[in-house]
Amino acid sequence: MDLVTPEIREQLIANGRNPDGNHVPAVKWFNPVGAATWLITDADPEDPDIHFGLADLGFGCPELGSVRLSELQNYEGPFGLGIERDLFFTGRHPISVYAKAARDAGRIVESGPELDAAAKPSA
Repeated sequence: MDLVTPEIREQLIANGRNPDGNHVPAVKWFNPVGAATWLITDADPEDPDIHFGLADLGFGCPELGSVRLSELQNYEGPFGLGIERDLFFTGRHPISVYAKAARDAGRIVESGPELDAAAKPSA
């Protein structure tokens, strides 16, 4: 499976041209036989192999940072399975909301009280 379609690549690079933006994740990648998940917002226009987003490797401390697409594409896990793209994922919030919810929950969450609380405007 392609981790990035041409349409997704176009969106990621467009977001990468505005690196200070609080972008909505354009794609979710995950390890089907592990705990790792990535919500990716942008790609470096100068080096489209470098992607930025929220990474959760399953150790209870998700963090914002960069990942090389080539490393994820070349990963081969148990049973020969690689990293997959969630075909049903649609980002609903800016990455800052997902990051706050992930810090509170200790993992990436896509729904539930942690995400609801993180999405509420600060008073």
